[in-house]
Amino acid sequence: MAEPVPPREITDPAALRALAHPLRQRILRALAEQGPSTSTALGALLGENTGATSYHLRQLAEHGFIEEAPELAKGKERWWRSPPQDLRYRVDRASSPELRELMEGLLAVHIADDVEAFQRFEAERAELGEWADMVPFSRGAIHATREELEAFFEDYLTLLKRFQSTHAEGRPGTRRVLTRFIAFPAPGMNSSE
Repeated sequence: MAEPVPPREITDPAALRALAHPLRQRILRALAEQGPSTSTALGALLGENTGATSYHLRQLAEHGFIEEAPELAKGKERWWRSPPQDLRYRVDRASSPELRELMEGLLAVHIADDVEAFQRFEAERAELGEWADMVPFSRGAIHATREELEAFFEDYLTLLKRFQSTHAEGRPGTRRVLTRFIAFPAPGMNSSE
């Protein structure tokens, strides 16, 4: 079983700016889905020139979101991978306006990507065989203090990390499954303090 990755809270505006760039998000998604790659291969996959992908890979690496994979290199060729990470984003009322704006933009990009991924799933559903029926879905609500909601989220992350570390890819019958978690206070309701 792999060592758990410690959480990394992203509060630096420069790091958030690096993450929020649309091409960098596409690069991160490609590395997560396809595995390690070179700037040339990523450029071909994403329809971008190698100079652009190379620059954006270096920017992502500068902020620790990806790393080089020197064991895969041949000659001057540089390979990059997305290491296991537990990235956390916390923006609260005390955060700077710049940080809040960056975080809101990144959240909007992530939600749009998730909606687009679900639409692609729906479009391909007929070809997925028995996997077409595997869409566990739950909507619910809880009454919780801020501390209890934090604990609820940590329990979810513990479960997710356990599955990530014990359920290796490449096993027969498996496929990559996207998981998402979001919780937010119900709008229009006051706290029951």
